Amino acid sequence: MKFLISLACLLTFQATLFGQAPENWFHQDPSNSEWHGVATEQAYEKLKGKTGEMVVVAVIDSGVDIEHEDLKDVVWVNPGEIAGNGIDDDKNGYVDDVHGWNFIGGANGNVNEDTYEATRLYKKYKYKYENAVRDQLSKNEQKDYDKFKIVEKEVMSKLDRANERLEGIESREATIISSVDAVQEALGDMDITAANVSALEGGEEVAMGKEIVGSFLGEGEEITDFAKIKELVVGELDGAKNYYQGQLDHAYNIDFNPRTIVGDNYDDSSEKSYGNNDVEGPDALHGTHVAGIIAATRNNGVGMNGVADNVKIMSVRTVPNGDERDKDVANAIRYAVDNGASIINMSFGKGFSWDKAVVDEAVKYATKNDVLLVHAAGNSSQNNDNTDNFPNDSFEKKSMFCKGSSTWMEIGALNFAQGENFCAPFSNYGKAEVDLFSPGMQIYATLPDNEYANLQGTSMAAPVVAGVAAILRSYFPELSAEQVKEILESTVTPINEQVIIPGEKDKKAAFSSLSVTGGVVNAESAVAKAMNTKGKRKKKIREKAKTNSMKVAKAAAGRV
Repeated sequence: MKFLISLACLLTFQATLFGQAPENWFHQDPSNSEWHGVATEQAYEKLKGKTGEMVVVAVIDSGVDIEHEDLKDVVWVNPGEIAGNGIDDDKNGYVDDVHGWNFIGGANGNVNEDTYEATRLYKKYKYKYENAVRDQLSKNEQKDYDKFKIVEKEVMSKLDRANERLEGIESREATIISSVDAVQEALGDMDITAANVSALEGGEEVAMGKEIVGSFLGEGEEITDFAKIKELVVGELDGAKNYYQGQLDHAYNIDFNPRTIVGDNYDDSSEKSYGNNDVEGPDALHGTHVAGIIAATRNNGVGMNGVADNVKIMSVRTVPNGDERDKDVANAIRYAVDNGASIINMSFGKGFSWDKAVVDEAVKYATKNDVLLVHAAGNSSQNNDNTDNFPNDSFEKKSMFCKGSSTWMEIGALNFAQGENFCAPFSNYGKAEVDLFSPGMQIYATLPDNEYANLQGTSMAAPVVAGVAAILRSYFPELSAEQVKEILESTVTPINEQVIIPGEKDKKAAFSSLSVTGGVVNAESAVAKAMNTKGKRKKKIREKAKTNSMKVAKAAAGRV
């Protein structure tokens, strides 16, 4: 019963629990505001009179609505490509890649739904190890067998859970709706307020309805239409049913294989020239929101302000509704680097990896080419120090001199609520594996079709950091990616609070113990330190970036 109530309240739970933040809270100054933002405007005050260079930020994600009113002026335009002529003008291996590339599309369409990596690994090993006896296997086979048993347990348990919860929702749906009707009847002519609903007395049906209706009522708020409440409840129940049905049909279904749409040889991780140039794809909600946080046109009187100006967003579509594939991630990183991105935002992740080595090589390539990689820590309320989260900056094949990327940043999500609730309740954390925290709750930004909305996740926290990094790379182009990372980490706003550990209910720890830095990114402090830091960016790379910046700006102007 409690689970079903939580489903009905899924989308409104956190707003009810923590209240409502202003749309621009993540920009606000933590030293002079009740909202613990990143001091965006204060950073620009320090930059008055200084001119920045154009910076390309690659958004490896689900796709970006490049025609959005608040993004169309900040979309990357490939300076070497002529749109629509069906020719690979710049000879980079991708035809008509004017605004980026789509590695999960093909000649006849795009991948939308896909499986989880655990499902793919389970299918890979099932034929060989399902009936195997471990002691009769070689040492290498035993390693694969152990991995098989882990993913088998994951897939089977999630399928059982999805079936159970789907059946539970369907069997209780009528009861949930009638409980809302019971509250309506009990209220009679009284106003629909939190106080009036809370004071109602009745049996189990009324009690259930009170919790559901109450979830839509913040303190002092009033809803005048029960029809609207029921519409919201039904919508959320339908969303939950679709979610669990999707797990059965796609995410954990070993017989589902949309990869034929792409038409590549999936077993060949070295293959690069596949996909299409549809950088939006069938569901660009996530990527469009991420892009807006980084660089939605500032101060244009439309929608919202992104963190960074002087930015062009390169959309590299790689993430389906399911787990991204390592081959695609590796190619997306290399594409971004080769086409001039100096920052890559990666708001995705998973618990298993198919081919970590190929991703590691791409990360090494980005690091060598002075590219900053910003990655979301994940939304599983887990400690990344002792739980796998891919991709990451730790290389599978380590050497004495190179164990991981020096230009990788792992970002946790900050709540707008303060005190013990500073840490977003869903955020992954880790004293060793998560570098810093950034606003990630109720982040207002762009959605497809000129829409805007609040979303939350470490997926939203990472692009805030990418945006601050873009400010530094624009106004201080002599700084290397390593220096930008060091500045961002050394100028965090420290949080000296005992906070609830994500996933641990009432268990608390010092906020400083949840990440390497123990703080929150601060744009103003980062700019102040950058002003007094001598740059170490290699001259050759800096000149290449400047030339690329000028070409991109010229190409974008020509498009307009």
